[in-house]
Amino acid sequence: MTLYLWFVFFLAVQIIHFIGTWKLYQTAGRKSWEAAIPVYNSIVLMKIIGRPTWWTILLFIPIINLIMFPVVWVETLRTFGKKSTLDTILGIVTFGFYIYYVNYTQKLEYNSNRKLTPENKAADTVSSLLFAIIVATLVHTYLVQPYTIPTSSLEKSLLIGDFLFVSKVNYGPRVPMTTVALPMVHDTIPFIKRKSYLSWPQLPYFRLPAFEKIKRTDIVVFNWPVDTVHYFYEPKGRPGVIKPIDKKSNYVKRCVGIPGDSLSIKDGFVFINGKKLVLPERAKPQYSYSVALDGKTPIDFETLMREMDITDGAGFKSEKRDTLYFSALTEASAERLKNTPGITAVTRVIKRDSDDRVFPHINKWNEDNYGPIYIPEAGKTVTLTNETLPFYKEIITKYEGNTLELDGSHFIINGKQTNSYTFKQNYYWMMGDNRHNSEDSRYWGYVPEDHIVGKPVFIWLSWDTNGKGINKIRWSRVFTTVDGEGQPQSYFKYFLILLAVYFVGEYFWRKRRENKA
Repeated sequence: MTLYLWFVFFLAVQIIHFIGTWKLYQTAGRKSWEAAIPVYNSIVLMKIIGRPTWWTILLFIPIINLIMFPVVWVETLRTFGKKSTLDTILGIVTFGFYIYYVNYTQKLEYNSNRKLTPENKAADTVSSLLFAIIVATLVHTYLVQPYTIPTSSLEKSLLIGDFLFVSKVNYGPRVPMTTVALPMVHDTIPFIKRKSYLSWPQLPYFRLPAFEKIKRTDIVVFNWPVDTVHYFYEPKGRPGVIKPIDKKSNYVKRCVGIPGDSLSIKDGFVFINGKKLVLPERAKPQYSYSVALDGKTPIDFETLMREMDITDGAGFKSEKRDTLYFSALTEASAERLKNTPGITAVTRVIKRDSDDRVFPHINKWNEDNYGPIYIPEAGKTVTLTNETLPFYKEIITKYEGNTLELDGSHFIINGKQTNSYTFKQNYYWMMGDNRHNSEDSRYWGYVPEDHIVGKPVFIWLSWDTNGKGINKIRWSRVFTTVDGEGQPQSYFKYFLILLAVYFVGEYFWRKRRENKA
């Protein structure tokens, strides 16, 4: 929905509210016209039902308001004497329109001194649960979101089984575009595998002020731009459901190119504006290697791989078993293998042949040798030609919502002929550190700014299954930061010390108060 349509929708809601409640306002000693003034009517209604004025703010926060509206409907009914279980059910299942019935057909009695605290244990439990859900949803949507690393694309920086806290405030909290959705659930209702949201209505993209901009080498969580889903009521063979932006799958990669950059990849190394990209110390990029064996010296590869913490697969390239292929090794691990008796050569595998799978699918580059490619920047203009169109077609049509037609060698955007295009938003280039085991921008292209979710800042738990059914906690990674200088350092012991100090202090404080009493 456009801003204009949302304005019309907002006015329609105000009219519906006025028609259904103006007599209630009069009965409560207010003026009937107060029910018609946007926002002000909500403030007045909070006073009528005896609830704090700041509740009004919650009514205008997407997702939170889905919880608050039923609460306000029920509170309004109870304020005017409709306190039975049936009244509560009717108020909720009719989406508040039961208030119309009360407003026009019932004798209205305003109870300004009604008891606001729950009258029984069940009501108190429901009230506490709703409050907890509201607080948790606010934190999850606008401040911090938990995230689990599902793949090895960022090994050894982030490991499979790392549980992260992703900060929304660093890059600016994104206001939910999908306005009707279950709180704290992404795209799928657990267990039943059904959509957790309605695709309509959609809010325009808007982001609150940020603490920082995305920098090169930042690890970023974002919505996967090309994500669709195939199991929501879709028989096999159909294209799948196109998700709203904020309901696309969450991915985590390292940003290697920011708006305005010229990016290229040479023999697997990223170059920005002609200079090799320097990764932080904690980043340990991995590449594929071919390892030649002398065929005589026995080598305990299982122990060797465990010592070097090699998590991706390895296998012989031929029946001769004289060459072993490692799909992912750090440079340090490769050096270790070079100095291992029985190994005659360790060679990094670099792809040379063109690969049509890589973006923009022109069968010109591959994952190790790529570009140069321009990373679009908001407000910048590019010339459109048949050669440049594959790079920007998705941006023009899918990400920025324009129509695009080709008339011979002419480009028609939104019905107007042009030979250039000006970008409306910034774009980023995301890649995994595990260079040969990462589905990233090399395959599906740019990540739009409106797809950015947040910045991983903290690992609160790390669970190692090591693929053999043996589960254990990686204690050295618990309570470590994602960014920072030097190697990760766990702050878990300091947390335990503070926790112990708190409980001991609380114990003595309680004893002191008891003695004084």
